[in-house]
Amino acid sequence: MKLPQLRIGQMAPEYPIIQGGMGIGISLSGLASSVAAAGGIGIISGTGITVEELRHHIRKARELSGGKGYIGVNVLFAMNDFAEKMKAAIDEKADFIISGAGISRDMYAWGKEAGVPVLSIVSTAKLARLSERLGASAIVVEGFEAGGHLGTDRPMMDILPEVVEAVSIPVIAAGGIMTGADLAKALSMGASGVQMGTRFVASEECDAPLTFKQKYVDATPEDLVLVKTTVGLHGRAIRNTFIDIIEKEGKYKVDRCHKCLKNCSYRFCTLDSLFRSLKGDVEKGLVFAGARVGEIKEILPVKKIIERIVDEYRLAVALG
Repeated sequence: MKLPQLRIGQMAPEYPIIQGGMGIGISLSGLASSVAAAGGIGIISGTGITVEELRHHIRKARELSGGKGYIGVNVLFAMNDFAEKMKAAIDEKADFIISGAGISRDMYAWGKEAGVPVLSIVSTAKLARLSERLGASAIVVEGFEAGGHLGTDRPMMDILPEVVEAVSIPVIAAGGIMTGADLAKALSMGASGVQMGTRFVASEECDAPLTFKQKYVDATPEDLVLVKTTVGLHGRAIRNTFIDIIEKEGKYKVDRCHKCLKNCSYRFCTLDSLFRSLKGDVEKGLVFAGARVGEIKEILPVKKIIERIVDEYRLAVALG
């Protein structure tokens, strides 16, 4: 049984599965290239790396994937280097660009001029319509179950039908997608594909350190908390020493400010706390994760993860 075809611009992957763009070194060329080579769509996150590092990882992902599949770049509108990162991705001929944490009219214009599809991450039908009107090639609708920063308190499956009805471009379901059965349900509700972040963190090829991945494997539903970061949004993370300090003290002192955000509360440094996790300190750093991280029991190769999702999808469809 062949899976439904996802088409966005020139992209037509073997499977309608997009790997989520996870910042501060979690999804770079290693993970993105592996997902692309396995038949999905890989994403390199531009958050927390320099413009030159972004260029390097786009080129390296192409090399590692053997030119197979599609490689995109995630850039956050809330970051000060948003425009530079987006233009670098266009220069390096990324297959597409996906943006969240805000909408800019310019980003769609830049993408259209370069012939590069631009996707928007939204959590409401209203923002989906606006994105389509401004020139988005597809919409990623992200629900409350997602890891990292959240733009809504509503479940993804509640928002999905509203967004599908609101726009005529492809809609990608994101947040709480973990299995092939989830993929089947999302497609049956009108989605053209799914985006998965948390499941791919616990992969052998993920660019995160082993201690970070193991934190996912060891996590239980009771370990998950919502913390308001300096971006101004709540984010879902795994409880650790850092979270305990933030909850008790209300702040966490850092040595220096990275001046990374257009608007910051300065209670602590979100970027710095994510850097600590990247370096392996998953107790004093911020560890974002999706609501269903507790279902992950092992670290697997990306190819095996995708094969399992496809098998689960086929079984779910067969059982009706």
